[in-house]
Amino acid sequence: MDIYVGNLSYDATDEDLQGLFGQYGTVASARVIIDKMSGRSRGFGFVEMPESGEGEKAIEATNGLEFQGRTLRVNESQPRPKTRDNRGGYGDKRR
Repeated sequence: MDIYVGNLSYDATDEDLQGLFGQYGTVASARVIIDKMSGRSRGFGFVEMPESGEGEKAIEATNGLEFQGRTLRVNESQPRPKTRDNRGGYGDKRR
């Protein structure tokens, strides 16, 4: 189960997420999303838990939890929306 964790403190690390969600089961991966330009956290991250029951328990326990001074928004992550629909671009010869 892939879990979205929003409203993270900008000081939160991958290890912080691992520790928090590890209380509820096995964590396969935990990552805070970092802005490529500034090198700072973007304030959200993702946790992968192989057992969906453990993931659901973790979501229920951490959504609305105050963590490092911020109230977390936690839910099952949704697939990334498709942002392009092949309407052209660099090198496109269609017109």
